[in-house]
Amino acid sequence: MGRLKRVTLTHKEIFERYIYAGAITRNPDAVAEMFTEDGVFEAPLVSGGHPLARRLVGRDAIRTGIEAYHRELTFDGTVNFEESTYVLHDTAEPDVFIAEIDTVLNDSAGQRMTMSLVKIFRIRNGQIAMLRDYFAEP
Repeated sequence: MGRLKRVTLTHKEIFERYIYAGAITRNPDAVAEMFTEDGVFEAPLVSGGHPLARRLVGRDAIRTGIEAYHRELTFDGTVNFEESTYVLHDTAEPDVFIAEIDTVLNDSAGQRMTMSLVKIFRIRNGQIAMLRDYFAEP
C-alpha cells in the first residue's frame, strides 16, 4: 500500500498563482485563500489615505483590503504582460523568497511606463504567512 506524500509548491508556482489571483484576475477571495489564517500583508510604502492599508492581518482583512484596492485603482490603463518581467531570488531561509518585478503599464493615451516593485514572501506549509509588498503607484 502506497503512502500519500505532501506536495510542496515551488516559489515560482506560489508567485505565479499570486500574480494570477491578484494582478490578472483581481480576485480578492483567491488572493486571501493563498494566505495562512493568520497571514500578514504589508505595504510599507503606501501613503496615508490609500485604499490599501499598510498592514493587514488575517484572511478577512486581506480580502477586504485587496478588494478595496482593486475597486479604487487610480491608474487608467492596462498591464502589458508580454513586456513585464520578474526575477525570483531564493534566500538563506528556504521559506523566504524575493520577487523583483518590472510591470509595464500602457495608459489610455497610449503612453508606456514601468512600475518597479519588490515583494518579500514568507511561506508556511505552502501558503503565504507574510508578504511585504514594496511598491509606489505611478
